[in-house]
Amino acid sequence: MKDGFVKVAAGTPKIRVADCGYNAGQIIALMKEAAVQGVKVLALPELCVTGYTCGDLFLQPTLLDGAERALERILTETAELDLLTALGMPVRSRWDNKLYNCAVVIQKGSILGLVPKTYIPNYGEFYEGRWFTSGCEIDAAIELCGQYVCFYPHSVFECESLPNLVVGVELCEDLWAPEPPSTALARCGATLILNLSASDEVAGKADYRRSLVTGQSARCLCGYVYADAGTGESSTDLVFSGHNIVAENGTPLTEKRFGAGLTAAEIDVNRLVHERQRINTFTPIPQTPIEAAHALGIGRTPFSLDMADTTLTRPISPTPFIPADETHRAERCEEILTIAALGLKKRLEHTNASCAVVGLSGGLDSTLAILITAKAFDMLGRDRKGILAVTMPCFGTTRRTRSNAEVLALELGTDFREVNIGDAVKQHFADIGQSMEDQSVTFENAQARERTQVLMDLANQRGGLVIGTGDLSELALGWATYNGDHMSMYAVNASIPKTLVRHLVAYEANRMGGRIGDVLQDILDTPVSPELLPPKDGEISQRTEDLVGPYELHDFYLYYAVRWGFPPRKVFRLAVHALGDRYDRETLLKWLKNFYRRFFSQQFKRSCLPDGPKVGSVTLSPRGDWRMPSDAAAKLWLDELEGLE
Repeated sequence: MKDGFVKVAAGTPKIRVADCGYNAGQIIALMKEAAVQGVKVLALPELCVTGYTCGDLFLQPTLLDGAERALERILTETAELDLLTALGMPVRSRWDNKLYNCAVVIQKGSILGLVPKTYIPNYGEFYEGRWFTSGCEIDAAIELCGQYVCFYPHSVFECESLPNLVVGVELCEDLWAPEPPSTALARCGATLILNLSASDEVAGKADYRRSLVTGQSARCLCGYVYADAGTGESSTDLVFSGHNIVAENGTPLTEKRFGAGLTAAEIDVNRLVHERQRINTFTPIPQTPIEAAHALGIGRTPFSLDMADTTLTRPISPTPFIPADETHRAERCEEILTIAALGLKKRLEHTNASCAVVGLSGGLDSTLAILITAKAFDMLGRDRKGILAVTMPCFGTTRRTRSNAEVLALELGTDFREVNIGDAVKQHFADIGQSMEDQSVTFENAQARERTQVLMDLANQRGGLVIGTGDLSELALGWATYNGDHMSMYAVNASIPKTLVRHLVAYEANRMGGRIGDVLQDILDTPVSPELLPPKDGEISQRTEDLVGPYELHDFYLYYAVRWGFPPRKVFRLAVHALGDRYDRETLLKWLKNFYRRFFSQQFKRSCLPDGPKVGSVTLSPRGDWRMPSDAAAKLWLDELEGLE
């Protein structure tokens, strides 16, 4: 459970209809197996103690007595388990002589609460209204297995040892209703919803069921564990597949059909709470927790869990900005290119710009910028000759990048111009007294600013716009010359991280093919470099990732530190989990510290960024998702990383 991770599971025991003693044994075995696997919260199917398909046997005292004896046995034989479990059984209420379809929430031999089903289906193949009463207005305590138990239609169970873990329970049809109980439970603090279900299987139903579970987890910003009846239920007229699903905030983490056993994953409750804090339209019940609980009939019951670390088994992508599936990745690339091009299209239309000016270096970022610009011109129905691609060789330019820039521009059908800025920069050095032998930051930045001046002036000459080439990763690290490549008139790459830039260019290379595909591939094979220092033996001498660190690490850090607000230790833990096979802990920590140092110190560059379209979940625009003082200190974040070597 370290860092907010808690292992949860949906379990489907192999039962026998109406054989409560046998079912108790299967449930106990599954609970013990879950405990061995490190599961802390377990959901079992609806009416699993008796079987969902008992029919009119539910009205037989023999079955109901057997269910209570089975529950007593389960409580006794699992009393030592540090495991919160919700299991389904019929419960008699002797004060109103009704029968309720309930979730029984147990831990360490105690019944923490009873949650009756709210919506009782009585249509199609479902006849629950024949036996069960809705618990929507129940507000009582009853005796069950010698314990007095709170009996509420909605209850939340609050973990004292992990405060962000608050568990709510609903049953099967409750999820299908227009206003599922889980909505109110989430608004009253539940971060994890358990659904005890007995949903029969028919063709096509699994997709709909999955969409309900993932959709509700997204709507409620919660984890959702759906436990379905399966093996052993009567097949007189129906088949139950045991379709178990674990989802988190709209994403299915794992699922299983047509079998028994456990379906487990780790839910990150701290991540869910961060998202609720961030999204102001996720509103709590407009009362104090106690008032809200009373108004909604919600009981709040504490419990505690052993705080041993949770071993991560859920996949953590080493490239969180990039879909792993090839088909999905291609679709995402096309979508992002279209979004960025639409943004530029609108800006060109609004300003009546007659041309777009792109500084084309032969590197990845400027390549992506001109590809997006070409797409925008195509959308406008304009001749690509209205795009002026400008290469500006200077002291660090290599023949390879110069050639690739020209070939790319000509193959795209744009106008192309070379402006050698070497003499202009030397004159500037003479004016300010800068020696050519002093290859410090002034030597580098003077070239970047001269290039920006050339682009701006050419745009003025033609009544056009300068299209920015800097990407999101460079903005995060401040790897840009202030008022140099940091500035433009519209920054199409501003919310595209470096790792994604590479995939976008590769996508276009594969899509276009031919000579343009070849030159794009060579650009992809070229080391990332600003080319501001003289080459060695004709090859690039200045490699960006040698100086600031691998971009795949910085993009990973950026995603979890900014998008999810994770603390540094948690970011480091996830990095070890996702990237530890390629980088040792020392290397991961070194560049993580560098990320935080640069991210804080370089905010002043982000505070005055030009406009640019948001294409993904992270942007550092001062007008968009990120507002941060330029003089904030990184000390707390860096201090948290001390001692992790």
